[in-house]
Parts: sequence; C-alpha cells; structure tokens
Amino acid sequence: MNSHSADRKVTIQLEINEERYERDILASDILLDVLRDKIGLTGAKPGCLNGDCGACTVIMNKQPMKSCLMLAIEAIDSEILTIEGLKNTPIQRAFVEHFAFQCGYCTSGFIMICQALLLNDRNPSPEKIETWLSSNICRCTGYKEIEKAIYSVIENVNIKNQTNQ
Repeated sequence: MNSHSADRKVTIQLEINEERYERDILASDILLDVLRDKIGLTGAKPGCLNGDCGACTVIMNKQPMKSCLMLAIEAIDSEILTIEGLKNTPIQRAFVEHFAFQCGYCTSGFIMICQALLLNDRNPSPEKIETWLSSNICRCTGYKEIEKAIYSVIENVNIKNQTNQ
C-alpha cells in the first residue's frame, strides 16, 4: 500500500440491519466511524478505540466484532447487526428488568455480545458466559446484573423448550 492509499476515496455498499447503504468513504475509515458518522447509527460507542472496552461491539455474520478494530471496507459482503437493528429482543428486555446498566455507555456493547452469544449457543456454560462477557468492560455495574440478565434469557429459553417437547 502506498502512502496515499489510505487517503483514497472509495464507494462501498454495506448491509446493516437488513438494509443496504452505499457511502463514499476513505479507505482508512474504521467501521465504527462509518456507522456513526456516515450512516447515523450511533448505538456503537467509541470508547478505548483499541478493542479493549467493547462499547463498539456489533454483530457481523453472527459473530461479535469490535467495530473500532475493523476497516469499513473489510465489512463489504457481510451482514452487520447493530443495536438499532434489534427489535425488542429478550436480552434487551432482560437488561431493563434486571437493571443491567447504570450510565448506559457500555450497554449497547454488552447487549450485542450477549445477543451474539445466544445466536451461537442457546445454552452456554457459565464459563463460556464469563469468557464472552470478559471481552467488554463496564465501570459502573460490577457485572452481576448483566449476568442475571443473560441467565434469565437462557432460563426462559430452556423453559419454553421444555414445554414444547
């Protein structure tokens, strides 16, 4: 890549929340900035901008992705889901019911990591939950309410599965 490649403007198409967006961006633009500044989806938050805090987490192709670590052009041909694309999901309701937030800055990232976990494993082990949650940081809640929220969703899914058998 030459020294001017990053400054080059490119037109990209992204599929976000089941909608197509076409935007002119710099080849060096990170996905987080494109989501927030070019598309207007501000649920993913800039925190540390080095992948440690998880406030910028989105779901890409059913996997959690820290949007501050990815160039937007790398997301072409991917299905991206942001907090704005969730429609009153069980994990969102559980966060409210269990007061799994305080200041709210990290909440969208935690909801997205929980949603991705549940998409990939409907009955994750406590160790797996702890591992996935450790990829995000909350400075306010101490994590117990977040854990209660995800466990309540898992419990409800298991109860529904038992009654449907």
